[in-house]
Amino acid sequence: MIVIIDYGMGNLGSIKNIIKKLGYKSIITNEYETIKNADKLILPGVGNFKVAMENLKELGLINLLNHKVLIEKTPILGICLGMQLMTNFSEEGNVPGLAWIDAKTIKFKFEKEDIKIPHMGWNSVTINKKNNLNLNFENSNRFYFVHSYFVDCNDKNDILHETNYDFNFTSAFCRENIFGVQYHPEKSHIFGFTLMKNFIESC
Repeated sequence: MIVIIDYGMGNLGSIKNIIKKLGYKSIITNEYETIKNADKLILPGVGNFKVAMENLKELGLINLLNHKVLIEKTPILGICLGMQLMTNFSEEGNVPGLAWIDAKTIKFKFEKEDIKIPHMGWNSVTINKKNNLNLNFENSNRFYFVHSYFVDCNDKNDILHETNYDFNFTSAFCRENIFGVQYHPEKSHIFGFTLMKNFIESC
């Protein structure tokens, strides 16, 4: 059972639709027992880091997610804000995250006036290491981004993809059963379909 976690911040319908087009069923929920029984989890997110963490706490989901992810090793995919929530800390609200990945979430800062925030639109990714999430990928893969904050991994072995926006930043990470992508696979056409298919079938 694929569960899309509803904590009031996600691009939920689009995620469910891409899973349906791939021929699979998913459930959008914040119900404890359903999440407890999930085979795969997706943590989407659009919005503010601090509000997102507060919502997860209010819903009583943090301990459950820690058990599912860290103890049961249930595969989980964080998308955009969902990826950032997996880090130790974010400058957006100056609050701690779930701390599943040794990383921090930092706001883009540029001296060049022609580099806009947020980073928005299509951009390519460079593959840093082999992983089942990369099956049938090439370095020409392009994904759709919308974000003002980026993830800085302390352990470079966790970096799966990098993307250049004036400098190289982590656009995907993975450690064991934990996967995060800064881009939006649900908005990335064939590249997003490939990634979601890989997560569902091979991770």
